[in-house]
Amino acid sequence: MAMELLPEWMAGLEEEDVAFIKKFILASGSLKEVAGQYGVTYPTVRLRLDRLIQKIKLTEDTAADPYIATIKRLAVNEKLDLDTAKVLIAEYKKTRNKEEL
Repeated sequence: MAMELLPEWMAGLEEEDVAFIKKFILASGSLKEVAGQYGVTYPTVRLRLDRLIQKIKLTEDTAADPYIATIKRLAVNEKLDLDTAKVLIAEYKKTRNKEEL
């Protein structure tokens, strides 16, 4: 039996993220139920889900531009505030566009 490869978006996730996705699916997408399983509030689960969505989108961005993906990853992981990340990406795009002309 051949082992199937994980999709790229899933391979980049941590084990605890995959476990969260599994619980979410088994709970039929009920954030309230998942919150109960983890013993946390609904907003906490909502925030975690939003961060997972951002991580998955980052995987798609990485192929397009590794620098922008790195900046976004830092913002998602709260190593860099969102406003600073936006400024860095905008400046990078300006510089890159000038170089392409």
